[in-house]
Amino acid sequence: MNARKPLQGVRVLELGTLVAAPFAGKIFAEFGAEVIKVEPPEKGDPLRNWRTMHHDTSVWWYVQARNKKSITVDMRKEEGQEIIRSLAREVDIVIENFRPGTLEKWGLGYEVLSGINPGLIMVRISGYGQTGPYRSKPGFGSVAEAIGGLRYLTGFPDRPPVRVGIAIGDLTAGLYAVIGALMALHARSRSPEGRGQLVDVALYEAVFSLLEGVLPEYDLKGVVRERTGSSLPGIAPSNTYLCADGKYVVIGANGDSIFKRLMHAIGRSDLAEDPRYATNQGRAENVAFIDQVIEEWTKQHPLQEVQRRLDEAAVPVGPIYSIVEIVEDEHYRARNMLEEIRLPDGETVLFPGVVPKLSETPGGHEWVGPRLGEHNEEILKGLLRLDDAELARLKEKKAI
Repeated sequence: MNARKPLQGVRVLELGTLVAAPFAGKIFAEFGAEVIKVEPPEKGDPLRNWRTMHHDTSVWWYVQARNKKSITVDMRKEEGQEIIRSLAREVDIVIENFRPGTLEKWGLGYEVLSGINPGLIMVRISGYGQTGPYRSKPGFGSVAEAIGGLRYLTGFPDRPPVRVGIAIGDLTAGLYAVIGALMALHARSRSPEGRGQLVDVALYEAVFSLLEGVLPEYDLKGVVRERTGSSLPGIAPSNTYLCADGKYVVIGANGDSIFKRLMHAIGRSDLAEDPRYATNQGRAENVAFIDQVIEEWTKQHPLQEVQRRLDEAAVPVGPIYSIVEIVEDEHYRARNMLEEIRLPDGETVLFPGVVPKLSETPGGHEWVGPRLGEHNEEILKGLLRLDDAELARLKEKKAI
């Protein structure tokens, strides 16, 4: 399908590095926006050298920067700052994740850039937001997960808190950045003046927003939700259970009718009809007993048999996948979530597919993360109309 992508015609200037802002930029690029990524001239975004490398480039980089254009600008130099101000006239959205005050120090704050382009939408991602007593503190996603309340809830009650295996704080903030920018674009389209606005995303707030009913539970009832390992507190049954072949399965049967189907499927029809377990409240009060009953059954059968029987009973069930099982799964492939992409050296590699799926204007992959400064001439000459002499002068000044 060669359908027009939904964000074609939108131009984004990405000033951030590493995870949060670039993750937001990736989503814009996947859905057709022209994303101009600004990188420091010598080494570029540090993500180019993070984790698993292929030749001299991180494979994560190839995913995070796909469909983006790379230009090199030293924003600490006056000439580099002028380039950014010139680009601000030409874009709809600026995304950045510097510590608050940094861009202001360089003459690139929202007041300056919106003065140049009143329709500009500026998305600012930081540890603690642009206001408040903590605004100037450095903030990483890991710290945001801690202060945002997530780490306290992650792990088993008799062990120290643990992290989720991905940069969940940064990634959640990146999603809010995209949501906020799209809402601001919509608001601008309905504004007679066509004015943009500032989108302020704090990492800790992105994390805190995920905490379900934790705050009112505490404020109204004094309940402090604690780490509960693999179980879901107050909602039963929903847990991880050991199978006969040593593998684990997740079963979620916390709906009243689903619980009945589960009990019939495992040969405990007596519990299915027991009024004590007819509602979630009763099951939650007896969760240890119910979990024991379920695991007594799962331990008698290998994982595939457990899954087959519960699938037939329409009970939510699933194995715990590593990336090995994900790559082998037919559903991932059927939904185009394992895209085969060609790297610059000609080798093919699997990339995660684009989310979400749009029926008429789907997103997609155009190219892998660009070489450092690959689009300098295209952007600086084509968009800003700088001539060769000016480019040579900027290179000599090491501004690009």
